[in-house]
Amino acid sequence: MNRQDFSVFYPVYTRWMDNDVYGHVNNVTYYSYFDSTINRYLIEQGGLDIHSANIVGYVVSSSCQFRRPVAYPDSISVGLRVSKLGNSSVTYELGIFRESEEEAAAHGQVVHVFVDRDQNRSVPMPAQIRHCLEEIIIPQVSAEEI
Repeated sequence: MNRQDFSVFYPVYTRWMDNDVYGHVNNVTYYSYFDSTINRYLIEQGGLDIHSANIVGYVVSSSCQFRRPVAYPDSISVGLRVSKLGNSSVTYELGIFRESEEEAAAHGQVVHVFVDRDQNRSVPMPAQIRHCLEEIIIPQVSAEEI
């Protein structure tokens, strides 16, 4: 994955505590970068109220492929896009980019299912959230185009 594959980026500042004994950002920390990026986008662009919204997104699946290490004090940015948008679910793709690098040091995928917080059951995502996710969905390639 490359920078041009994404239109939305958020800066992330690595912290001393992100490094592990091997001298690079520990693998589980990438997931916190992903989670922070997704939620920031949903809050800022989709109007998600994380404290009192009745409908919230739960992570039901996540993965990450590590290409090159990132370490404190690297300045990085996280690219975000949507690869699949369902009625109550969304699949995000994310890329971790070191400053001035075009190729992702890591890339991942996260699936959210929107649920009614009180009922703990999946429900259609709110219209404002759907709209902001539609704005960053990647075009699907048909079989004829391949």
